[in-house]
Amino acid sequence: SSKGGTRVHMPSSHDSACGNNTGQNHEVYNKVLLSIYTVVLLSGITCLVLTMRVLKFASHSLTTIAVLNLVFAHFLFLVTLPFRIYYYAVGQWTLGDGLCKAVSSMIHVHLYMSFVCYVVILVTRLLLFHKRANQVEFHRRTHALIGSLAIWVVVVVVLPCVISFTYGNKNTTNETCFDFGKDIKDGAMALNYVSGSVIIGVSVVLTGLQAHVLLVLYREHGRTCFGQQVFAAQLKSLCFALVMMVCFVPYHMFRMYYISHLTCQHINEVFLSLTTLNCLDMLTFLGKGTWLWCYK
Repeated sequence: SSKGGTRVHMPSSHDSACGNNTGQNHEVYNKVLLSIYTVVLLSGITCLVLTMRVLKFASHSLTTIAVLNLVFAHFLFLVTLPFRIYYYAVGQWTLGDGLCKAVSSMIHVHLYMSFVCYVVILVTRLLLFHKRANQVEFHRRTHALIGSLAIWVVVVVVLPCVISFTYGNKNTTNETCFDFGKDIKDGAMALNYVSGSVIIGVSVVLTGLQAHVLLVLYREHGRTCFGQQVFAAQLKSLCFALVMMVCFVPYHMFRMYYISHLTCQHINEVFLSLTTLNCLDMLTFLGKGTWLWCYK
């Protein structure tokens, strides 16, 4: 049933689907999340530092601008990540409900902004392969910059509304955080189904198209393609596609199950934490020269 547009969770046989959330299980999940986020923070910062050195010499193409947006999304998320690490290390939240919602929302902003950047990069590379990139006006640097600014403005303006719509205006008085599942409204459930389906579908299609491009290049040039710049660029694109498949698709598949089985909150948080491993995607830009620079 619902009241005031908010979904009220009623006990059912589904409540035992993920087992009992005992204090011992809660502690185990906290340790898992703490480990994942600590690895992401340390490795993510390292990747960003090395990547900025590489991008400093890159041309200002649409792909480069998309990568810069991706780097900025990683940076914003990594800034908020210590708060999550603090919470799972201490076991309680004492920093206020507003900051809790802001930190909680940032992981979703990071996920969807990363997804948009991946799609832009992959579509651009596919158009380049099919010799149609010159027909795309957005390929120009000015248009790309304006588009990037527009996207970030939309995120900043729309985000507070989305948080309120999804989680409501409920103020918690306890010391827990990142536990808004029971406050999800009916409209937000539909939004979760739609967004999840889109991300899964787009990820699968783009991965298939990118794999087909590499197969075509290999059939045309054989083993000599491994030394070609075009093949290397398309291989990096496949890496981005695989990041979407490995990091984003499992979470959204489980998310569709979770929103009707809210006792799976802790498992959902683990799947969500695995999406942040995409902060390591910048490793695709780090070549031999970068690693030699690290040892100077």
